[in-house]
Amino acid sequence: MKLPAIKGFDEEAFNKYLKNTGWLMFGKGLSLIVSLLIARYLGPILFGDLNFGLSLVAILAAVGALGLDTFIIREIIQEPNHRDEILGTSLWLRIATNAILIPVAIGIYLISHNLSPNPGEPLTLLVGLLAFASFFKSFNVIDAYFQSQVQSKYVVQVQNISLIVISLIKVAIITLKLPLIYIVFAYVLEGLILAVGLIIVYQKRGLNIFDWHFNKQRAKSLLIKSSPLILSAVMVSIYMKIDVVMLKSVGSKAVGIYSSAQNLSEAWYFIPVAIVTSVFPALLHARKTDLERYQKRLGNLYDLLVYISLPVALFISFFGSAIIQFIYQGKYEGAGPMLSIHIWSGIFVFLGSASSQYLVAEGFTKISFYRTAAGAIINVLLNIWLIPLYGGLGASIATLIACFISTFYLLLIPKTRHQGIMMLKSLFLVTAFQKIFKR
Repeated sequence: MKLPAIKGFDEEAFNKYLKNTGWLMFGKGLSLIVSLLIARYLGPILFGDLNFGLSLVAILAAVGALGLDTFIIREIIQEPNHRDEILGTSLWLRIATNAILIPVAIGIYLISHNLSPNPGEPLTLLVGLLAFASFFKSFNVIDAYFQSQVQSKYVVQVQNISLIVISLIKVAIITLKLPLIYIVFAYVLEGLILAVGLIIVYQKRGLNIFDWHFNKQRAKSLLIKSSPLILSAVMVSIYMKIDVVMLKSVGSKAVGIYSSAQNLSEAWYFIPVAIVTSVFPALLHARKTDLERYQKRLGNLYDLLVYISLPVALFISFFGSAIIQFIYQGKYEGAGPMLSIHIWSGIFVFLGSASSQYLVAEGFTKISFYRTAAGAIINVLLNIWLIPLYGGLGASIATLIACFISTFYLLLIPKTRHQGIMMLKSLFLVTAFQKIFKR
């Protein structure tokens, strides 16, 4: 695979990364297909209920992770002899937190339900079960261990087996025309299979989860180190999921219609992550050896991501309604205009993924947090204003504006302004035209 737009990157490393992410792309594709089948089966109201529950739980799950993954990896690498203590302490911290978050999720839902002008059918059981499904993510500490050993392939194998099994179960539920609650139970089963699978893989590697133990001092140390990342993760979750939660005030049908467009719009967000992750080592190397080449590679990366996302945004803008009609067979009337607006957020998500790596390389972690927080706050404020006026269309506009502000927040900071200008040039194809006219 040739990438002329990012000349200078290690093509062999990039091709290797593409091969390693083949299963990831398969998983994303299968998940999207099953999600579309579920949406067509449930219809706007029930699909809206499901997505509301998933979004509410996803925001709280950011707290349940405790921002520990990075520190688990680092601590195990630095203190391999204390592996069982690090993993045991991390697991029990997450189990305790996620157990508490189950009644918290139900409580938040009940409060919002009682205050809502359009509450709809009670979803207490649905929210509780989805929160319980999220509880099993506590065992992702095993994933962090395998990452520390550069052995993530074992985790990917477990994830793929779980994905295929659950996808078949969900298709069977649709075929048998079973109620929504069965699909919710499928999410619980998915969490359980993943947790059990991770434990089995860990045990098969000659290790023993029963050797893990909790250490109070280690717990304090991990929480102190990870506390800034908890807030950051919550901001990211609010930034990505709050629109669905807030739209519930209009009704489940509005949530369902908006979610049908949002799921299509965001289906390919893993692509910039794959590209940016693959070229990040080359960026770091250039920063150490040649700053001019480092800046050039960043510019080329911004150009590449715009070249990928801009044509898709233009195409979807013109044919969004036809695509919605074809995929959902007329069940989600009104989702087309939402998709045509929401798809433009992808350009800023792509650029934001690339510039995030720049912030990491430069050590500007606070700036990274501030811009995510700015996007989350703007999204909430715009949703408060626009959702009562325009429903899902307002939520799409709010998301687009929030993504733009978050990405180009770098223009407001003197030491990152140059990167913001580089992204603007890529966005408006300035560098592309410069290359054309130079010829």
